[in-house]
Amino acid sequence: MRKYFALLFASLLVCGCGGYPSYYTLTPDGPAPSGGGRAIGIGPVTLAEYIDRPNLVLQGESDPNTLLVAADHRWAGDLEQAVMRVTATNLGRRLGTGNLLMYPWQNDSEVSRQVAIDIRQFHGASDGYAVIEASYRVYALPGRSLVASKTFTDRERLESDGYQSLVAAQSKLMTRMADQIAKSMR
Repeated sequence: MRKYFALLFASLLVCGCGGYPSYYTLTPDGPAPSGGGRAIGIGPVTLAEYIDRPNLVLQGESDPNTLLVAADHRWAGDLEQAVMRVTATNLGRRLGTGNLLMYPWQNDSEVSRQVAIDIRQFHGASDGYAVIEASYRVYALPGRSLVASKTFTDRERLESDGYQSLVAAQSKLMTRMADQIAKSMR
C-alpha cells in the first residue's frame, strides 16, 4: 500500500509538468456566520518555512526527510491568509459570532479573544494522508492574558488520488483544529 501512494505522488508530480498550473484553496466547513457577537481576532499565523510558498508540498516516499514541491499545483493566494480566513469562519460557526477580525486589527479593545497559530507541518504524506502539526495560543484582550496554549496534531486520509483530494483533506484538518480551538475558548 505504501508503494502505491509513493507511486501516486511521484506520478502526480510528473503529470503536473508542462501544462497550465492548477490552483487550490482551503475551504471552511460552511459559510461565515453573519451578525454580531463577541469579537474574535485571528492571527498572526506563522508557517514553517517549507510550506510558506505558493506550491503544495508532499513528503518523499523513500525518506521522511525529503520533501517534494508540486511545480504546477499551487495555492490560490497566500496560504497564511487562507489559514486565517478558514480558521475565522470555522471558529465563528462554532462560537456563534460573525464579528471576526483578521490580524492586524486597529485596536485591541475591539477584540475579546485573539487566536495566534504556528503551523509546523502541513503537507501530503507518502502514505496517503494529509498531516498537520500546529500550536495555537488564545489570549484574552485587551491585556493579552494567556487563556490557552496547545498543540494540535492530526492526519486525514485522502479520499482519492490527486491534489484536489489532498487540499480537501487539509481543509478537514483545519475544521478539526477549529473544533479544538473553540473548546479552548469556552
